[in-house]
Amino acid sequence: MSSIGGISGAGGLQQIMALRQQIIDRSQLLQQVRAPDAGAAATPATSEAPAGGFTAALKSALDGVNSVQGKADALSEGYDKGEVTDIAKVMMARQEAGVAFEATLQVRNKLLSAYQDIMRMGV
Repeated sequence: MSSIGGISGAGGLQQIMALRQQIIDRSQLLQQVRAPDAGAAATPATSEAPAGGFTAALKSALDGVNSVQGKADALSEGYDKGEVTDIAKVMMARQEAGVAFEATLQVRNKLLSAYQDIMRMGV
């Protein structure tokens, strides 16, 4: 029984590590958006490209969080109905959904803080 939990734990750990890498990648993208190149601001065509990339990255991240939460809800519901018997798998899915939500919340907080800083700037 512990070997089954170990396999689920290893798969869950890989998923958490993949989520961590996505968070790091998005953090780097946010840093690029926060401090754009001087040359990119000079031409309107290139300044529109990062905005589209950021929007797509943000939508992709939110879709990923939504799918992780949906998977966790489905596993929890399956466990309640008796269809899923591996509680470790259910708990890992719930934990993964919690981590994804917390990461999304932190990104939202950083974006809100950046927006407020921009609004406080003098023109």
